[in-house]
Amino acid sequence: MVMANGCAEWAARGHNGVPRYSRGRLHIGRAWKMWHLLFVVLLVIGGLPPALGASYGDGKAALIRHDYQAAARIFKSLAVRGDPRSQAMLGFLYAHGRGVPQSHSEAAKWYLRASEQGNPTAQYMLGLMYDKGHGVRQDYVEAYKWLNLAVAGASEGEREYWVKIRDAVASKLSSTELRIGQNRALKWEATRGR
Repeated sequence: MVMANGCAEWAARGHNGVPRYSRGRLHIGRAWKMWHLLFVVLLVIGGLPPALGASYGDGKAALIRHDYQAAARIFKSLAVRGDPRSQAMLGFLYAHGRGVPQSHSEAAKWYLRASEQGNPTAQYMLGLMYDKGHGVRQDYVEAYKWLNLAVAGASEGEREYWVKIRDAVASKLSSTELRIGQNRALKWEATRGR
């Protein structure tokens, strides 16, 4: 087969020389190759967002470089696909206005999504938001619930400090409210928990 003049013929045939089309229509393989080539060209010239195919580690690297806009794009791409660590990081970026406009309600939304998947850091941050009423209605019982869950899943280095914060919120509650907060945490753990 001559490659220069026979490219169309060669592309339309498989490796065994059998045509890859039927009834006058080319097989999907050729169209796929064209889309793949277009994708590569767009990627090389920068026509696709950098978050496409990026990992959580890429987002953390962008944070370390203080490239908050890139970090926000990467974490958002992963967060919308359900990654709880990225959802928590995106919540942090919204809470502090890093790479995205500051929005406590948007931060609370992402913290809640990650919290519902059992991410202790997001649970801790969401508990603080309920304690202060940032982006959510102030609710000490709900704050206690999320802080209690966060402490249960905390790493050794976080646990001591998080216990102090949880207990500080608990001091704002009556004994009935404390029991309600504890029951909410137990119910959450039983239905969705670890």
